[in-house]
Amino acid sequence: MTLFERSARELQEGLHNGEYTIADLTNEAFSRIEKLDGDVQAFLALDKEKALQRAEELETIPTGERGPLFGLPIGVKDNIVTEGLETTCASKILKGFIPIYDATVVKKLRDAGMVTIGKLNMDEFAMGSSNENSAYKTTRNPWNLDYVPGGSSGASAASVAAGEVPFSLGSDTGGSIRQPAAYCGVVGMKPTYGRVSRFGLVAYASSLDQVGPITRTVYDNALLLEAIAGVDPNDSTSANVPVPNYVANLNGDIKGLRVAVPKEFLAEGVSEEVRQSIKSALDVLKGLGATVEEVSLPHSKYALAAYYILASSEASSNLSRFDGIRYGFRAEGVKNLMELYKETRAKGFGEEVKLRIMLGTYSLSAGTYDAYYKKAQQVRTLIKEDYDKVFENYDVIVGPTAPTAAFKINQNTHDQLTMYANDILTIPINLAGVPAISIPCGFHEGLPLGLQIIGKHFDEETIYRTAYAYEQATDFHKQTPQIWEGK
Repeated sequence: MTLFERSARELQEGLHNGEYTIADLTNEAFSRIEKLDGDVQAFLALDKEKALQRAEELETIPTGERGPLFGLPIGVKDNIVTEGLETTCASKILKGFIPIYDATVVKKLRDAGMVTIGKLNMDEFAMGSSNENSAYKTTRNPWNLDYVPGGSSGASAASVAAGEVPFSLGSDTGGSIRQPAAYCGVVGMKPTYGRVSRFGLVAYASSLDQVGPITRTVYDNALLLEAIAGVDPNDSTSANVPVPNYVANLNGDIKGLRVAVPKEFLAEGVSEEVRQSIKSALDVLKGLGATVEEVSLPHSKYALAAYYILASSEASSNLSRFDGIRYGFRAEGVKNLMELYKETRAKGFGEEVKLRIMLGTYSLSAGTYDAYYKKAQQVRTLIKEDYDKVFENYDVIVGPTAPTAAFKINQNTHDQLTMYANDILTIPINLAGVPAISIPCGFHEGLPLGLQIIGKHFDEETIYRTAYAYEQATDFHKQTPQIWEGK
């Protein structure tokens, strides 16, 4: 048994009763990482000395001033800056970069009394769906080490699934929290765009990126989102919308809930086992008193094309700052400034990043702007309007998170279209800017499957209420991989 099989509430009870200390929890994380991470390959950088020092400081805080996440360990995706701890975005071009400030979400974790354990691997600059695009290592799925954990927040999901840490932060541009959460059998939330500050998140596609929590249970996920959400003067895109007490209404009651199921989400390309797991999940929701009806999101079929044009266009602009002049990797033996730029970017960026920069630069160029970038923005508006129309009559939209279970490492490496299609069910949500969660809803050949629940703008509350009711009526969230101790 590991302490991290316990929920946040149970961990707090143990601290309160003197069963263990904050330092014990911190050491438990480092102990499990030492034992398991040789196989899982989730962490890029650890912060043991500072973490233990932080644990000692937190012990001096009176019990009455401690919140629900106080003293608990967390891992942070490597595109979220951490003061004094290397942040590389899993790219060679940022190797050795030590930030001089904390991202707003990291500062909020500190305010909540959490202990940052280290930085988690990812697809380079968050570009990928499998974690195979990291410049440093390939993270593996704890349920079967021959399979991918998903991406780009694959290590954020894998570290929680393996019990190395009970919580992690990821980022989601086109499904990068939810798809790995589905592949690894954990809970991952992509909040409404603007719900969580992006200050200190290294930008991939600024109009799509959003930081979110990954946990083992819905209740813990709600606690963590509440801790990191809120308006931030450092981020002009963060929304000045009140942050509710997300756990207040987690009572399992969803009687009268109106659930929409888009026929496009269960169409061709979705595997039979995924389709059946979703139908079973819908039966559970019906049994809990929800009404379920089929709807259509007609412009979803254009989402994949629109997303890769828009995201790549924003990436080509955002990544122009990495030039070998200010920080990170710098090419040597060059003759002039232009050659320095070219050599640094050619050697510092991986193949997938270079591919997307080129695609984005082409889409933004004078001769193709109207045909591609402008058209993609128009499609994005149509997709958002589809969601708005459905939400006029329904509380949540439900479907699969990913079309299949996780695939084998190296299986799709040379098949770009298949790799991109893994995000086909998550991408429209980012284009519409609405919130969505992935929770475990079944298994196929020992690999987890995910249920996606989508809500109205800034209505994470209803998503959590629905997810919690489903979770309490099933036991998928209680299952752990064999890699856990005692299995």
